[in-house]
Amino acid sequence: MRIDRLLAGLFLAMPIACASSPSLRSDSAPVSIAAPGSLAVPAAFRGGDDLRVMTFNIQSGRHGLDKVAETIRSASPDIVALQEVDVGSIRANGMDQPAELARRTGLPYYAHFRTTTLHGGDYGVALISRFPLESVEQHPLPVEPGTEPRTVARVLMKVNGQEVSIYVTHLTRRPFNGDVRMRQSAAIMKLLASDSRPKLLMGDMNDTPDSRSLRLFKRELVDVFALRGEGPSETYPLPVIPNLRIDYVLACDHFMPKRSQVLRVRASDHYPVVADLTLLGPAKAPAVELVQRSPEAAASTAGSK
Repeated sequence: MRIDRLLAGLFLAMPIACASSPSLRSDSAPVSIAAPGSLAVPAAFRGGDDLRVMTFNIQSGRHGLDKVAETIRSASPDIVALQEVDVGSIRANGMDQPAELARRTGLPYYAHFRTTTLHGGDYGVALISRFPLESVEQHPLPVEPGTEPRTVARVLMKVNGQEVSIYVTHLTRRPFNGDVRMRQSAAIMKLLASDSRPKLLMGDMNDTPDSRSLRLFKRELVDVFALRGEGPSETYPLPVIPNLRIDYVLACDHFMPKRSQVLRVRASDHYPVVADLTLLGPAKAPAVELVQRSPEAAASTAGSK
């Protein structure tokens, strides 16, 4: 077994590389723009109120941005939440990664939300979309002093004429940070509670489905994979210890989950999660439809280890 894969397994026991001396600037507002000249022909809008979304931690494109773009194109999503995204960094060869992914995937609208400076560029979360972005904003999340800043971004767009809020985040990394992630989850839920629109929360939550932070999210939101997942559920493969499920699509009850899948592709150190949903409009879904699977049923249906 290669030594680099063994070292990757120390994810649970090592601090993140970008946690030291983060530099925040006053010009950290996100950017939203339509990228001209797409290399990929955009897929047709899905019929009615059906929507396909993806969340994907791309590890700053270290496995090659071509692989990331091909993974997204192959899944044909309408909206993609991205984590660990660089703009102008040395390791990204100065590239604006969300702009380039928008160009390569045919999802022309994008926004990048900077959290810190890393490798000479901006680092944070991002979103690319088939739908125009009506407005964008970001909110800092609580962190321990001296650690990597974290954020939650909100993007407002119209889906079939209805306003929808898409939230994107990347919570503090494991291990031993459960209290911080709990505070971050509480801050996010407070924002969501003040937003009456249909909403989705997507991202790398760095926590397992039975954690306190995920249980807090699931008081008001549905874990789409837990309800409609097909195939293996783990999103973070590890060489020695069991793989983890730490990436999620979480939906409010204005959405009816139809199907979800983890794409087991080697385009990053995470696997992306894809979910198909139907936007229900002003009327809420029947409560029976939003009952999540028991852990036993989820393990059976999802083919968990």
